[in-house]
Amino acid sequence: MGMVGTVGLVLHPQRDSKEAIDIILGWAAGRDVTVLGLPEEVGRIDCSAVAVDGETLVERADLVVSLGGDGTMLRTMRLIAGRGTPVLGVNLGRLGFLAEIDVAELSETLSAIDHNGHTVEPRMAVRTRLGNQELMAFNDIALVRFPGDGLAAVTVTAAGNPFVNYAADAVIVATSTGSTAYSFSAGGPVVSPRVEAVLVVPAAAHSAFNRALVLPADEEVMLELLPSSGQLAVELDGRVVGRLGPGDQITVTACPGAAKVVRLGTTFYERARRKLRVDGSAEIA
Repeated sequence: MGMVGTVGLVLHPQRDSKEAIDIILGWAAGRDVTVLGLPEEVGRIDCSAVAVDGETLVERADLVVSLGGDGTMLRTMRLIAGRGTPVLGVNLGRLGFLAEIDVAELSETLSAIDHNGHTVEPRMAVRTRLGNQELMAFNDIALVRFPGDGLAAVTVTAAGNPFVNYAADAVIVATSTGSTAYSFSAGGPVVSPRVEAVLVVPAAAHSAFNRALVLPADEEVMLELLPSSGQLAVELDGRVVGRLGPGDQITVTACPGAAKVVRLGTTFYERARRKLRVDGSAEIA
């Protein structure tokens, strides 16, 4: 008997998932494996996956398959956060940095996982509280200026020690996983997801000190908006979840090993070189 008795599906809200779902259902049918999906997602596709709520899917699934891109993968990781259930990312187009495989590899990959032919990589998250909401992100939490409003003027305090004031278009608090996302585009370092660290990166900084900070995962980071700051959007993995004004503050803490993702032999460095097109200087090639 294999390791996988129940597969949970999380789908991209718009991309065509039917080919991938048909492969999963065909693989499952030959092994008496149950396939579950969220009602609002599998309901729009003619398939035999069993519709269940999110809590039931998370409790019952031995493997959760994310069908889409990085946004779907991040949503899946937030859904199963705190559990040991591994997530397999399947790319349905575009960059898909977090995804492990393409659709053509799906059946073979499911069989490999079923026979323990894979590894599981822990992924750290960051969390904060906004009002009465507890929020978690696997890429980043960012304070971002509204177009036409003032800059993000933010004091960064690490482990209770005020360190730097940034004036920037945004201040990003990222995980190692998120180092290849918004943080990367803002000039932050590329960090292996095996490193449990919190990155604080200003985007388009207008201050003399414009460097990123790399902090240990066991230190809290407090971001306080200075009186000169404009109104800022709070983005969690790219989604706006609230706003802050001058004098407001949030505290960000790390959650090591909050999710587990499936790996099948590819390394972070191979994926980073290929998907970020890391070739180095043409002069030394």
